[in-house]
Amino acid sequence: MSDASSTTPQPDADATSADPVIAMRAVEAELTARWPETQLEPSLDRITALMDILGQPQRAYPSIHITGTNGKTSTARMIEQLLRHFELRTGRYTSPHVESVTERISLDGEPISPELFVHTYRDIEPYIGMVDAAQPIRMSFFEILTGMAYAAFAEAPVDVAVVEVGMGGSWDATNVIEAPVAVITPISLDHTDKLGDTPGEIAGEKSGIIKKGALAVVAQQPLDAAEVILRRAVENDAVVAREGMEFGVVHRDVAVGGQLLTLRGISGHEYTEVFIPLHGAHQAQNAALALAAVEGFFGVGAAHEQPLDLDKVRAAFSGVSSPGRLEVVRRSPTIVLDAAHNPAGARVTADAIGESFGFTRLIGVIGTSGDKDSSGLLEALEPVLAEVVITQNSTQRATSIDRLAEQAVDIFGSDRVLVETRLDDAIDAAVTLAEEEGDLGGSGVLVTGSIITVGEARILLSRNRR
Repeated sequence: MSDASSTTPQPDADATSADPVIAMRAVEAELTARWPETQLEPSLDRITALMDILGQPQRAYPSIHITGTNGKTSTARMIEQLLRHFELRTGRYTSPHVESVTERISLDGEPISPELFVHTYRDIEPYIGMVDAAQPIRMSFFEILTGMAYAAFAEAPVDVAVVEVGMGGSWDATNVIEAPVAVITPISLDHTDKLGDTPGEIAGEKSGIIKKGALAVVAQQPLDAAEVILRRAVENDAVVAREGMEFGVVHRDVAVGGQLLTLRGISGHEYTEVFIPLHGAHQAQNAALALAAVEGFFGVGAAHEQPLDLDKVRAAFSGVSSPGRLEVVRRSPTIVLDAAHNPAGARVTADAIGESFGFTRLIGVIGTSGDKDSSGLLEALEPVLAEVVITQNSTQRATSIDRLAEQAVDIFGSDRVLVETRLDDAIDAAVTLAEEEGDLGGSGVLVTGSIITVGEARILLSRNRR
């Protein structure tokens, strides 16, 4: 790819900037000027054309492909950790990002550098132009980032890629890989305008990542979704490993800073005393999915019956992180960030908060995206929040603050709702409310509603710590 030919244009001034972050932001601006992730034309034509011109970089390494409604990124990070502890070089592609766009493309567990981000884009930029010229619709922000990830992984090169879909599965831009392992996390209602109105309809799109002869590692699902997934697997002669049957969580105990698990793999072997520094039953479920996926990737339970090395499994899970997922970023009062953005995710968050944190008074800071079921999210969180501060993030996708406030008043009552237009003011107001209780050890603040809101809060709070 780097031997493009004499037709390759020289990099713009931003690409040779002395400050790589400035150069990266210039590239990001070019990308965001295109169709955003939320604007879709269901087709693999453009990404397929780019892969063809680049020489099929996505086929230079095997992949593990992950879809579902919630838990995809955490599961991807766990899979990556396990693979790295078995001495494989990894590439990970996830979305959306929390703070920086470079987080979406990781090598060996770390986001690529701004320099590599710029280099990768400029390297394939002329070919993007060729695809744009040949297609009725220009390549989108997400399609180009997907192409960049696959190109960067091939150039590294990686031993295996861990790839999270952006939306759906069948027509998602990531779905030009032939992954031997497909992982489907729990499916619930989200993006109903694009994916379908029932879990079964949504599963029809998401199960599109299951390829011929692959292993499908499937979380517990609503009945209609499970039936669709199994039908797709049969059509593709895929082997299915189902949570609660072929693998799963045998036992878990809440522990300081996380939880202690016993997991059963698809080999039938139990992996005991596995600590993960993450909260909630959903993260235990994600750990079981990740372990089963990696066992399947290595042929455990099929080619041979020997389980994975327990010490390596324990070491991998003990080092897992998932920024913005029940992440504690401050104490006195405790501030927790969580990227729940739909009702199913919010219910999981509420359960985990109740189980893992001893809050006597919890204040919510909530800013959602306009295309989400904000009312359902608020209803799910109401039982665990004493009061809520309604706000908005800085993007055009943010839910109108007036509309969100009206929904909050309907659910919480006017005496439990405060409105602050700016996110920093909202966090300050929530901290003040939490401190009014007097017992800071039992008071806390939960910032949630959107990964964009959480990312902006993370940046604000990290600045305050410096």
